[in-house]
Amino acid sequence: MVASSVVITGAASGIGRACVELFAARGFGVVAVDLDEAGLSALIGRPASEQVVPLVGDVSREETGTAMAQLALDRFGRLDVAVLNAGIGGTLPWEDADAIDRLDRILAVNVRGVAIGIRSVVPAMRAGGGGAIVVTASSAGLQGEPGNWAYNASKAAVINMVRAAALDHAAQRIRINAVAPGLSETPLTARHRTEPESTAAVGRRIPMQRWGQAREHAAAIWFLASPEASYITGTTLVADGGLTAHHGAAPLPSHPQP
Repeated sequence: MVASSVVITGAASGIGRACVELFAARGFGVVAVDLDEAGLSALIGRPASEQVVPLVGDVSREETGTAMAQLALDRFGRLDVAVLNAGIGGTLPWEDADAIDRLDRILAVNVRGVAIGIRSVVPAMRAGGGGAIVVTASSAGLQGEPGNWAYNASKAAVINMVRAAALDHAAQRIRINAVAPGLSETPLTARHRTEPESTAAVGRRIPMQRWGQAREHAAAIWFLASPEASYITGTTLVADGGLTAHHGAAPLPSHPQP
């Protein structure tokens, strides 16, 4: 029996996969949840596979939330942490005939999925004396972006949901926080990184002059889930290389070339 366990959604790739690897390396039993069955199969083939239990499911469906919490209890006897990371993008232009259908799907995964995740894991955490929930939000929930209105709206909703949920569960010793990644090299941004020159140009508009990495966001999530963050709840930790600190009116200082 492992000492601690975690449920991680969106586990097959990107930040979710980095979280699976990090939590498993640090001794957690992991329930890895994703719609991508092939991605999950590749994931559990890694060295920590004896600690990682896959669950194929859609986080916008309540049965997936129920199943992931129960699987953690059945396999590991406890549930200490939930990383609610699953999310999708792909906002369509306002005038597109399918724009509202796409909005509905983005909200279903990014907002409804988080609400279901919180509702599903809280009873097990409460029974165990407490726990920590970390939600993957986005710097896109703090600022607007042209052409990304549906995703912006979904991540803004997540950030305020985290605040409210943290208030509702603080007395139960369940901490709820969010991490807001900025521009990062993950599958979600792959379609924006097809040309090396434009990718590098975007990176130079970030104060740290580079895109973020999935492992860096996993480390931020680990911190918020850990005892070191025992007095932190209801907050959003922005991990964006300084992107949202800059209002954009003045040019950034130049960096020396390596």
